[in-house]
Amino acid sequence: MTIRINHQKVHPQIFETMMKLETLITESGLDPTLYNLIKIRASQINGCSFCIDMHAKELQRKGESLDRILLLTVWREVPIYTNAEKAVLELTEYVTRVAEDGVPDHVYQNVLQYYSEKEFLTFIMAINTINSWNRLGIATGMFPGCFL
Repeated sequence: MTIRINHQKVHPQIFETMMKLETLITESGLDPTLYNLIKIRASQINGCSFCIDMHAKELQRKGESLDRILLLTVWREVPIYTNAEKAVLELTEYVTRVAEDGVPDHVYQNVLQYYSEKEFLTFIMAINTINSWNRLGIATGMFPGCFL
């Protein structure tokens, strides 16, 4: 496999802009584990192997259990995620697939049971950011290990 375009070399401003979004989110106080769960779940939906690989390995390095990484695709069926995490994972799925059903009111209300409106907006930006990374990665042909 070969990468189509190395976006970092061809158009570094794109990478810098994406990194500014990452900085905004990481400096917001969003729990890094939850952010990585968001990244993995959105990447699974979008089929971005590069991002799934990167963020799963990042969680593993930080000591997250293998079960919580591997079972993320079936988060509704296992008792290893908190209700607050489940609310955000559901939001992640709806925002990632926004053209299908929008974001129903019950999803919004469920998130607000655990988080503030400001945190809700941070989640939206976090989900938008990983969706942008996924689209950049898939369109340019990125795959695990392509930059090694």
